[in-house]
Amino acid sequence: MIPQTIKKAATEGQVTHIPVEEISANPYQPRKRFDEEKLKALSESIRNDGVLQPVVVRKNGMRYELIMGERRLQAARLAGVQQMPVVVKPVEEVDALRLALVENLQREDLNPIEVAGAYRSLIASFGLSQNELARMVARDRSSVANTLRLLSLPEEIRSMLAEGKLSEGHARALLSLPTKTEQLAMAERIQKKNLTVRQVETETGERRRPKHSAKIETEKSPHISFLENAIARHLSTRVRLEEKRGGKGKLTIEFYSHEDFERLVELMHIPLPR
Repeated sequence: MIPQTIKKAATEGQVTHIPVEEISANPYQPRKRFDEEKLKALSESIRNDGVLQPVVVRKNGMRYELIMGERRLQAARLAGVQQMPVVVKPVEEVDALRLALVENLQREDLNPIEVAGAYRSLIASFGLSQNELARMVARDRSSVANTLRLLSLPEEIRSMLAEGKLSEGHARALLSLPTKTEQLAMAERIQKKNLTVRQVETETGERRRPKHSAKIETEKSPHISFLENAIARHLSTRVRLEEKRGGKGKLTIEFYSHEDFERLVELMHIPLPR
């Protein structure tokens, strides 16, 4: 949910009307793709009944900058509206991005790449840590980290994900493949064969397993396999647990970026020097 202090700042205030031409788009708007048919339908509704819900703006020099209500503003312009209702609020720059992001997240209007891009923008623009960002958007730290990892995928796969041709679960499974070539090849297989996320996870796991370890994998005891799977689920990453004689063994935990490593360290409650 939107933090109450921000929600209060964005919703309280008197409604006034200002010229549409004086409202600038929110430069931090995370949504890059708009459904043209839905936008036209909203425009027709506004043309018939007017703008029923005010947008939220902030003063920016001699103009106003949109904070919340991008679709309404675009539809109003499409309908030829000259003035529209607004609530003017003195919102800080960081909150302008936060509100735009959270508004879309709550409506589930953003694709995963748009969400990841907005997260990266917040971190880069305002020097936030992943923990601070997670609290800001009311998400788990691991969820934020996993979403940011999607930006490391090849551009072709990011486009498939943005267009809804791949699911976020598919994309996360592709992250476990070591090369761009392998990731692209698997993405094409997903589309051609209509593979499920579980099928992709199975295939990517088999491709990454060293050939010389195949025998070891088949000889694992049920208890060791159970522990390995339990740890992997808890950490949301791939792990390998090898049992040796005398009760010894080796646990390998994989990570895919500095941010992912920090996520794992936090989950394991390991103090790090700052």
